[in-house]
Amino acid sequence: MLGRPNTALSQLHLQIMWSRLVAVVEEQAQTLVRTAFSTTVREAGDLSAGVFDRDGNMLAQAVTGTPGHVNSMAASVKHFLDAFPLRTMRPGDHYITNDPWLTCGHLHDLTVVSPTFLRGEPVGLFASTVHVVDIGGLGMGPDGRQVFEEGLSIPLMALAREGRMNEDLLRVIRANVREPLQVEGDVYALAACNDEGSRRLVEMMEEFGITNLDRLAEHIVETSHAATIAAIAKLKQGKYQNSLTMDGFDRPLTLAAEMTINEDGIHVDYTGTSPASAFGINVVLNYTTAYTAFGVKCLVAPEVPNNAGSLAPITVSAPEGCLLNATRPRAVAARHTVGHMLPDVVFGCLHQVIKGGVPAEGASSLWIPQIYGGADVLDELGAENGKAPPDIKPFSTAIFHCGGAGARPGKDGLDVTAFPSGVRTIPVEATEAVAPVVFRRREFREDSGGAGRCRGGLGQIIELGGAEGTPIAMLCNFERIGNPARGRDGGRAGAPGKVSLVSGRPIGPKGRQSVPGGDFIRLELPGGGGFGDPANRDPDRVALDVADGLISREIAARDYRVALAADGTLDRTATAQLRGGSGDRGLHQP
Repeated sequence: MLGRPNTALSQLHLQIMWSRLVAVVEEQAQTLVRTAFSTTVREAGDLSAGVFDRDGNMLAQAVTGTPGHVNSMAASVKHFLDAFPLRTMRPGDHYITNDPWLTCGHLHDLTVVSPTFLRGEPVGLFASTVHVVDIGGLGMGPDGRQVFEEGLSIPLMALAREGRMNEDLLRVIRANVREPLQVEGDVYALAACNDEGSRRLVEMMEEFGITNLDRLAEHIVETSHAATIAAIAKLKQGKYQNSLTMDGFDRPLTLAAEMTINEDGIHVDYTGTSPASAFGINVVLNYTTAYTAFGVKCLVAPEVPNNAGSLAPITVSAPEGCLLNATRPRAVAARHTVGHMLPDVVFGCLHQVIKGGVPAEGASSLWIPQIYGGADVLDELGAENGKAPPDIKPFSTAIFHCGGAGARPGKDGLDVTAFPSGVRTIPVEATEAVAPVVFRRREFREDSGGAGRCRGGLGQIIELGGAEGTPIAMLCNFERIGNPARGRDGGRAGAPGKVSLVSGRPIGPKGRQSVPGGDFIRLELPGGGGFGDPANRDPDRVALDVADGLISREIAARDYRVALAADGTLDRTATAQLRGGSGDRGLHQP
């Protein structure tokens, strides 16, 4: 490597530096979490952070963050370098954009890239992304017909030059968003976290006595690439197809994939996928690639660090103009609704080649209602539907919630877990602290996990409305209502999602919806699919699920063929009869 002996000691030295680099980017991410203003960042962790070499290749990412952000960001830094060559950058420079086609797929994601200098020479770059709570326009819902309606678009431009912030840009941002303090605070947090990453990187390089990252970068990329290729080589080569039907906005949509596995890598082609939608659920190719690669890596090479080397063998194509390769100026604000389904599609292909099977489908798509309030909501509903004064201060906030994950071949699915996005649930208290919103109910949704030898993860029930009788509006785009998560290998489908008002008044699962003052919206989030024949589930585990309120007696008898006594204990004789056996035979199968 670059003229140096490739000894065991030198390899160990490189591995130590690699680990230290991961720690550097994790500190970068934690700085972002601790300085951000939006609940979407500081509470949910909807962000990414990474370090790149001078050519824009990602060397390491923080553990904190989402695959949709970090894998999109991995491809975006080269766009910054095309617009602002490294030789023109100076210490203290920061560059920004939220262009969906260059970065993370919608305008709510701001990406900042910053150079790092050691003794006056550029040695690398740091990049970070956050999901801001508001970016103006129609908001993060599917109602828009073009990206121009969805908020403020920031082209590739300087956020700061030699430490001086671009005040003109900040004024434009403040003038176009509903929560100027939160959004501007997040912009400063992006710059601050990149500065901290740079500071820590310089400390590391000085400690190890290196003047550039070239040799370390080569080691990281080559080692990760080789490890990923080795993992792919264990799979049977060939072509494998899978498709998934999802609700869509106004009609069902098809996600179709053909996976080709060969000695050079894995390619996923989405020919056969539905055309782009007229509404804001379209996905740019960057984001499609991000979640496709994540789905592959989860099952094929989960232990290999995520960087340019490990991502290179996984390639993606989709016909231009289809739902997964939307062209400008298609609306894309709610692109996560579709993008989060892609690992399920990928898993369906890999189930055909991975011994023992792969997880069943999950709720997958996050339920992220954007909540608004203000005089316009009163006007929309009529004064009789709210007690709030007409001059109520406008506000905007978002909540992140998810249903159940799919059951795994040897374990139950995770309950109310955001897979594949990986974001944390925003605590009820955090939302109520920043907006006049009140949660009336939040609990597990009984019987929502698909029945199986391994049960699907449970969804949840949430009821919320405006505080003190305040009416609110919500941008809704809730999936898995008409097309629930499918089970695998005999497992049953998870429960479909449901949306209603507590009062019984009609409300839809898509688009802008209004909740009158004093009323509450009830969100019943979907469950994950089950894995394996439910009749093979250990009856003692079924009885425990009933005791914990996770499944009902009726489902225990109907789907699992397990009978319980009046006191809730397992009736072994009746269960054996339900399962077509006698005595205890078959009651303790794994």
